[in-house]
Amino acid sequence: MQNNLGLFLAKRAFLSPTREAYVESDGSLRLTYAELNNRCNQLANSFVAAGIAKGDRVGLLLMNSSEFMESYYALAKIGAVVVPLNWRLVADELEFILKDSGTTRLIFDNEFVDTVAELNSRGDKTDIHQWLQVTDGDAAHFAEHYRSFRDAGDSAEPEITASDHDMLYIMYTSGTTGLPKGVVHTHHTSIWGLLTIGGTAVYHDPERYLACLPMFHVGALTPLAVNVYMGATSVVMRSFDPVSAWQVIEREKITSGLAVPAMLNFMLQVPDYDRFDRSTLKWMMTGAAPVPPSLVEQYSSMGIGIQQVYGLTETCGPACLMDAENSLKHPASTGKAFFHTEVKIADDDGNEVPRGTAGEVLVKGEHVMVEYWNRPDATQETIKDGWLYTGDVAIMDDEGFVTIQDRIKDMIISGGENVYPAEIEGLLATHPGIREAAVIGQESERWGESPLAIVVRSDDALSAADVLEFCQGKLARFKQPQVVEFVEEIPRNPSGKILKRVLREQFDRHAPI
Repeated sequence: MQNNLGLFLAKRAFLSPTREAYVESDGSLRLTYAELNNRCNQLANSFVAAGIAKGDRVGLLLMNSSEFMESYYALAKIGAVVVPLNWRLVADELEFILKDSGTTRLIFDNEFVDTVAELNSRGDKTDIHQWLQVTDGDAAHFAEHYRSFRDAGDSAEPEITASDHDMLYIMYTSGTTGLPKGVVHTHHTSIWGLLTIGGTAVYHDPERYLACLPMFHVGALTPLAVNVYMGATSVVMRSFDPVSAWQVIEREKITSGLAVPAMLNFMLQVPDYDRFDRSTLKWMMTGAAPVPPSLVEQYSSMGIGIQQVYGLTETCGPACLMDAENSLKHPASTGKAFFHTEVKIADDDGNEVPRGTAGEVLVKGEHVMVEYWNRPDATQETIKDGWLYTGDVAIMDDEGFVTIQDRIKDMIISGGENVYPAEIEGLLATHPGIREAAVIGQESERWGESPLAIVVRSDDALSAADVLEFCQGKLARFKQPQVVEFVEEIPRNPSGKILKRVLREQFDRHAPI
């Protein structure tokens, strides 16, 4: 068997053809593994007939949907490269990613037709020549109807043209220099990512898994691949809603799932959530932001184990996992290294530090990314001697439990989304009334963190409202500052670097939301 991720679905369809593979959370669509695989094959064969070549990049601007899942596996089978797109981004941000990745075909949801029409009108600002629209009505004048395109294809297995170290997807993360970086994963790294999770997390057959994170995130895409490998049923929420989540858990007899801490907290705010039957729910995995011990304790008291996960896009997801059994004993820890994964805490030279000593988290495994697309310098800085330098500070105790302390990098995590201050600072610097600006994370009960803009004015008439309005439409909503503070001077070290630590101490308070 070739090591092609798409063939994992074909094998599962052969082994478990009548088992439910994909379920829309509202029950409007149910696909068995055989049906899902047939759809993937139809789409794959239609793309082959349309002249797609191995290595061609295809963008997915899609909400959580069967179309996303079938596109991912179809493109994997024929050797195309998937470029998952964050649908929260505005047209300028998407344009950069599409051009940087060399994306030539785009599959998009009807919800985003206005944004895509704007991209289409920009001509050679992107390299896209085929636009496929998922819609129940007529497609836009520049686009083809996705389902008609898919259904014209034969359901036979297509010729497999990629395997092992061929690229599978490029997933963009916010860049510390203000520009997103494309994380390159291959069939090899992705398969090892799912094997690593499957070999560590506890799955109970027949598993019914609640998928509520956006599929453009590695935290959703890799677990969906694990579900195919394990023969689990993915019950997919198009977008997250806390009341609906409890309803789905009850109706679909959910046994497990993954949600960021903010989502789990929202679910606890639902009035009378005890009225929903959650007796089948064994565990929820959570991560992407610090997990309050009180959250672990509250879910545990409800009979729901919390598996805290630490990982990165660059590791295809897995790095450390805290099992539900130990979560109450070590509530602040993110657990031990996954199976097939090595984690060490190191000093500036990459040497392992003594247990209990703080240092940078380094990760090694077959699931670590190959490179940052077109960023050899960034790749060389991040991967050294096979170790991925995460930029996160942690300690490891004598038993091997890892506890994240802080971030070397200045990344803000807002509602599970990564936000890098440099990108916001770069935009603020273009305002004629701003002399200089710095952005830090401010603790938020709702989102975990929110961006706070600290501004030195060149125009005394500039107000906080003016700054916030300036950011509207130029950044995705989750990146936009929630609060603006004005100062006379931004503290810097002798080399000119902004002293973010000093600013965090100066503005050490909760965000309004």
